[in-house]
Amino acid sequence: MSYRRKLFTYGKMNDSAGTEQLFLLAMKENLHCHYKNSEEYRRILDARGFSIRQLETIEDLHKIPALTTLFIKSHQLFSVPSRKIITKATSSGTNGRKSVVGLDIQSGYYALRVVLTSFFHYKLFSIRPTNYIILGYEPHSSNKISTAKSARGLAMIAPARHKEYALKYTKNGYELNQEGIIEAILRYSKQRSPVRFIGFPSYMYFLLKTLQEKNIKVKLPPKSKVFFGGGWKQFFAESIEKKDLYKMVEEILGVPKEDCMDFFGAVEHPVLYCECPNHHFHIPVYSRVIIRDSKTLQPVEFGQVGLVNLISPLISSMPFSSLITDDLGVMFDGSKCGCGITTPFVELLGRVGVQNLKTCSVNAEELLGGVSH
Repeated sequence: MSYRRKLFTYGKMNDSAGTEQLFLLAMKENLHCHYKNSEEYRRILDARGFSIRQLETIEDLHKIPALTTLFIKSHQLFSVPSRKIITKATSSGTNGRKSVVGLDIQSGYYALRVVLTSFFHYKLFSIRPTNYIILGYEPHSSNKISTAKSARGLAMIAPARHKEYALKYTKNGYELNQEGIIEAILRYSKQRSPVRFIGFPSYMYFLLKTLQEKNIKVKLPPKSKVFFGGGWKQFFAESIEKKDLYKMVEEILGVPKEDCMDFFGAVEHPVLYCECPNHHFHIPVYSRVIIRDSKTLQPVEFGQVGLVNLISPLISSMPFSSLITDDLGVMFDGSKCGCGITTPFVELLGRVGVQNLKTCSVNAEELLGGVSH
């Protein structure tokens, strides 16, 4: 059994301390695969003078030349032939630029295992028929955006009685379905089945504000839940504190904060990060996170703000072993959370500014060492 398989079939998702050596070996195995099979990635590593032999301990992970999401949006690097790609997904896009990620069978299988393990751990599965409010896209064959696929997956962990979508597909393309959403909320509130909301926190905030303006308050059935994912993105200027958003959910929809949960992930890094009971993103065994200075890209200490660097050997089809996102974050010692999980946790603070994006883009292009698009 490969080290990578051992890691992604490991059942204790919060045992990072007990999997340090296994994670390191899985990373070395994954990097060797990409170095051997991706000419472009091999040129990147060679240009930076990186050797897999430099990874002697878990503390050496920061030495891996990291790709950036900005770089990935304009360069496609593959480590397998196109015939082995079984599924593709795109990011929601920043300024019109999108990442396109293709997974082979093995990568897709491990990504699914990570998601299922997380759902079982947080007891999100239910056999009760459930009504869904999807604050996102109605499924359509033309839509390859990863958030639409994620919402579809979340809507399958409890049997659906009915689904209502904020963006409905029509002959003219996607159109806003605000009145349909409000009518569905009022209808669901009179039924016994629990309700699950799925979508961006910004979409939920705008919906709650609309309900406030219309003086609408409901008490949704017990066991109703609210699932957030994707952050505030282009609506960061309108963002509010998570605790304030959860308070609005409880006051307007009657869903307590204990039944609100946020998720974090990236299409280029399909490891799911789930909020603990204290609403923190602890790092699971399937990944490691480094916070880097936004200008120098050097690692910073706990409590310092920087760019979020996600590291995982999950994907074998594309060399995304180490990825620097355009998210600003800060990492803390897990013991400071108080939920009982001791692995470090990450707090996301939003996207980097324009100047930081330019800096990262320059660093990404320098990292190329002349690799063409």
